[in-house]
Amino acid sequence: MPASPVPHTPDVHGPAPSLAIVGAGPRGTCLVERIAANAPELLGGARLDLHIVDPYPPGGGRVWRHDQSPLLWMNSMAEDVTMYSDASVEQEGPVRNGPSLATWAARFRDGDETIRLDPPTAAEARRLGPRDFAGRRLQSAYLSWVYRRAVAALPSGVTVHEHRRRALRLSGPREGRQLLWLQGRPRPLVADIVVLALGHLDAEPEPGEQALAAFAATHGLTYLPPQFTADSDLEGLRPGEAVLVRGFGLAFIDLMALLTEGRGGRFSAGATGTGALTYHPSGQEPVLHVGSRRGVPYRAKTGYTWHGELPPLPRFLGPDRIEELGGRPGPLDYRRDIRPLVEKELGFAHYHRLFTAHPARTRAAWPDFEEKYAACAPGSAELDVLVSSSVPDPADRLDLDALDTPLAGLRFPDGDALQDALRAHIEADLARRHNPCHSPDLAVFLALLSVYGQLAGLGDTGAEWPGFFSYLASGPPGPRLRQLLALSRAGVVRFLGADTTVDTDPRRGTFLARSASVPGRTVEARALVEARLPAPTVARSRDPLLRGLRTEVSVTPAGLLAVHPGDGRVLGRDGRPHPRRFALGPHTDARSAGAFARPGSNAVAFRQNDAVVRRALRALSQPLR
Repeated sequence: MPASPVPHTPDVHGPAPSLAIVGAGPRGTCLVERIAANAPELLGGARLDLHIVDPYPPGGGRVWRHDQSPLLWMNSMAEDVTMYSDASVEQEGPVRNGPSLATWAARFRDGDETIRLDPPTAAEARRLGPRDFAGRRLQSAYLSWVYRRAVAALPSGVTVHEHRRRALRLSGPREGRQLLWLQGRPRPLVADIVVLALGHLDAEPEPGEQALAAFAATHGLTYLPPQFTADSDLEGLRPGEAVLVRGFGLAFIDLMALLTEGRGGRFSAGATGTGALTYHPSGQEPVLHVGSRRGVPYRAKTGYTWHGELPPLPRFLGPDRIEELGGRPGPLDYRRDIRPLVEKELGFAHYHRLFTAHPARTRAAWPDFEEKYAACAPGSAELDVLVSSSVPDPADRLDLDALDTPLAGLRFPDGDALQDALRAHIEADLARRHNPCHSPDLAVFLALLSVYGQLAGLGDTGAEWPGFFSYLASGPPGPRLRQLLALSRAGVVRFLGADTTVDTDPRRGTFLARSASVPGRTVEARALVEARLPAPTVARSRDPLLRGLRTEVSVTPAGLLAVHPGDGRVLGRDGRPHPRRFALGPHTDARSAGAFARPGSNAVAFRQNDAVVRRALRALSQPLR
């Protein structure tokens, strides 16, 4: 497919400098917005060819493309989704205001002619409230609009070229122009700067996954490896068949929706006014036996708004402490060096809210407690004594271990007892997350965002922190968990429990699942689904461009592409930043909670985007060889 230029400038003799962004999803779109914001200052009217490379439409990219099931939702409320930086963002470039998803939908309802939607998406936009969870198709339309708006805001000297092709290879001298080879194009695209904004990528299976796939092929079973659920081929999961599902996060929620409502089932509201749902099967559903390390779904999103004083964050894990941690010799150990500070920061936010908003549930004045809390070492016995003497009800104390692993040490006599216990756990979580009496939970959520922003400065801290963050802060909408409860009561979903393991039975030719929660219980099935995205990796990535760079770049112990923490330049094997190559996204150690963000949250991704664009635009003024 030929490039489709978006004209901004008349022909002028002589080649213009060029910048290529590989990946046109939310991250790539934000980079275009930052170029539009920073170019007047840094380009000074100079010309620029801007190349956007992605086989999927710009704005949504692959993950947020319009072409996916309308049953798939976002897991953030519409008012908590924006693609625009604001005054909270610590960036050098200018703020260019733009609407959140909720405000954008309101503009559509008010007749904004720049927002063009197909009839089903328009109907959703008309009924979307600020605290509703939008479908991914509507988010795709928002992202496409943001992209078009960003392109329109570019200075007249910038010409945009869209290449609906896959990038295959990147080569070129360190100090010279880079050659970007595109699928189906005989000659390379020549760029002075290349920014990789690749998003979530497919990966080759790990050795254990390869063994399971080989076993499935030998015995005629169905095995679905980690992948983006919208792209999974679910036809092999037959009606009434037992299916083992390993993973209880958002990928499972998508799978659940596609295999129930997606196959003709429906939910109805009960007549009691409790919000309980009833599921009416179509008869086409498999029976999903789901388990994980924790054995419980991610925590539900809170269902109330913040009122009152905000906790002053960061408090114990701010820039000074991050600088001190980053200066320590040798690699950091998350549990020893970082987790105690994370726990103290989250505890500070929790108790600040408890003492200031619910003082009747405490035995001390906040200033006195805060002074003593600050003096206690993280995780110390003195801290435990202070909390227990100042907060009389144990339910008001922050217990991160209990939150993280609620089934730890619990044993059930049989599978039915486990089902009852899990439903009670989910119901209690829903009730708590929708009751402002538990507003310290929302304070902890705000602290989680703050901590994520601070830890981004340390690069690769391992998988434990991102997993813990996602479990507590990036869980499903409450309505999804109500659906899960209905599916459990209908017998369409069965819970396996904590520390779920999957083995194979060569004699019977089946998969076997066991859990520590019900000792001695085994569930047999002829289908197994890994309900999670593949771990980001350079070595096993199926993206040919990233995989082709593995001999040239520095890779972290977790397998991530190492980049300069300040501006995203790709680090070579010698540790030196490449002057012409940049990278952002989940495959790098420049981690962020997502490409779009909650307004007013000083989002890591927005800070990274601005820093990368400003460094890249400045590099264009440097002489090339």
